[in-house]
Amino acid sequence: MGGGQLSSAPLPRSFFDRPSPEVAPDLLGRVLVHGPVAVRLTEVEAYGGPGEDPAAHTYRGRTPRNAVMFGRPGHVYVYFTYGMHFCANLVCLPEGSGSAVLLRAGEVVAGVDVARARRTGGSASAPAGGGRRVADRDLARGPARLAVALGLLREHNGIDAIWPGAPGETETLLTRDHRLTGVPHGAVVMLEGRPADPSAIRSGPRTGVSTAKETPWRFWIDGDPAVSPYRAHVPRRRNAAATSVGEAPSS
Repeated sequence: MGGGQLSSAPLPRSFFDRPSPEVAPDLLGRVLVHGPVAVRLTEVEAYGGPGEDPAAHTYRGRTPRNAVMFGRPGHVYVYFTYGMHFCANLVCLPEGSGSAVLLRAGEVVAGVDVARARRTGGSASAPAGGGRRVADRDLARGPARLAVALGLLREHNGIDAIWPGAPGETETLLTRDHRLTGVPHGAVVMLEGRPADPSAIRSGPRTGVSTAKETPWRFWIDGDPAVSPYRAHVPRRRNAAATSVGEAPSS
C-alpha cells in the first residue's frame, strides 16, 4: 500500500471549485479524515451537473435528496442506497452547479482498529458473524465500505470537509507515524496527503451505471490493492433503489 509521508496540510475550497472530472484524479492519494479514522483515496468517480450527465443524481435538476450537491464546493454529499448502504461524495464547482465526486475506495491510514470494529459490528479483532477477519486492504475497498470505515451516515450529509482553522494550526493533524491529533470530534477534514503519481493514474467507465456507460470518469491508482473491482451494470428489479451520484456503486 501507499508508503512515505502524508502531508497534513488541508485542501482549500478552491481545490474543489473545478469540474468534477478535473478534481477526481487529483483526489487520488489525498486523505479524508473523520474523527479517529483517516482514509487515503485510491479510487473515485466524477459525476456532472444537471442536463450534462445522465448518470448523476442531479441530471433532472435539484430535489430535496440532492440539494447538497448544489451547495458550496468541498461539502460532503451522503446518500442511502438499496436500503442498506451509505455512500459519500465531495461537491465540486461553484454553488448551484450540482456536481460531485463519488469516493469509491481507499486505504485506511489511521484508526485501523476503529475502522475494523465498524466493519465487523463492534469488534476490532473478531470476524463478523464468525467469518474471516477483514483484511486491511478491504476495510474501505468499495464506496459503502469506505463510508462505514469513516463512520459517515445520513447525519453527515452536508458537512463541510474544508478545515476552518489557519494553515499553521494543522501541522499535527496527521503525524509522521499516521496518528491523528487535533481533529475536533465529529469533524470531517480533507488533507493534502500524497498526490498519486500521474503515471499511475488510470481511467475508465464508471462502475455499475446504466446510462453514460462509456464515459471514462472512474479514476484509480493502478496496482493499489485497495482499489475495488470494476463491475459493469447489471439490470435490477424496477423497485430497486437507484444509487451512486449516479446509480449503483458496488462494494
